[in-house]
Amino acid sequence: MTEQGGTRPPQQTTGGSPFGWAEPLPDAEVERALVVAAHPDDADFGAAGTVAGWVAAGIEVTLLLCTRGDQGGFDDTPRDEMPLLREREQRAASAAVGVTDVRFLDGFNDGWLEPTWDLQREIVRVLRDVRPQRVLCQSPVRMLQRLQASHPDHLAAGEATVRAVYPASENRFAWPELVLEEGLEPWKVVELWLMAHPDSPHTVDITDRFDRKVAALQAHASQTAHLGDGLEGMLRGWNAANAERAGLPEGHLAEVFAVSRIN
Repeated sequence: MTEQGGTRPPQQTTGGSPFGWAEPLPDAEVERALVVAAHPDDADFGAAGTVAGWVAAGIEVTLLLCTRGDQGGFDDTPRDEMPLLREREQRAASAAVGVTDVRFLDGFNDGWLEPTWDLQREIVRVLRDVRPQRVLCQSPVRMLQRLQASHPDHLAAGEATVRAVYPASENRFAWPELVLEEGLEPWKVVELWLMAHPDSPHTVDITDRFDRKVAALQAHASQTAHLGDGLEGMLRGWNAANAERAGLPEGHLAEVFAVSRIN
């Protein structure tokens, strides 16, 4: 039984195992999705092609950034200018994949992110406002095979989002002031997608929208301009390797995720 008194539907699984990862809902059954990431550019590296596909399928996508990435950059841009610069870059990058609802949390600093109660509450507030069936976030599980994907801020954003999705978002007694003072009723997320999880069996073919992923990452000039033409090659290499592991035809490109069914 859930805390709201409902009975959970059977878990959808892959590979026939009752303990396997879920098969995601068809995009046609999803009206709204929320993507949560620690820094500007995180979601574009991990999921820009997938998000572009969701938008094309008619899903309303909201992007929530926990920080403005003030510790990022590879040049002598003054630190006090970096938050606004990176916010502008993220809005331009999101526009490249069709996302117009881009939100930033205040009060959380790049490099210092932790899955605190305050961060969880702010994510719950957005969850109840957006009311998404699908949530995508960073994995809270460290990937030692590729440590850069498991920046401590990524892990913190992922952990806070997972806790916000379940149980807090659907429990009216978690931060009751959200209901009493803001009218934000509990919301049950149906499925949770994880980026950069060590076990990511769900593959999304992004071959036909890879150019939009490249455009999104190029918009993050403070983080990617130093790579020059190497940016596209790096992205192509990563996504081609994903496609090959998934058994897609040669020349295809893919992003990969773990998917959990919540409700």
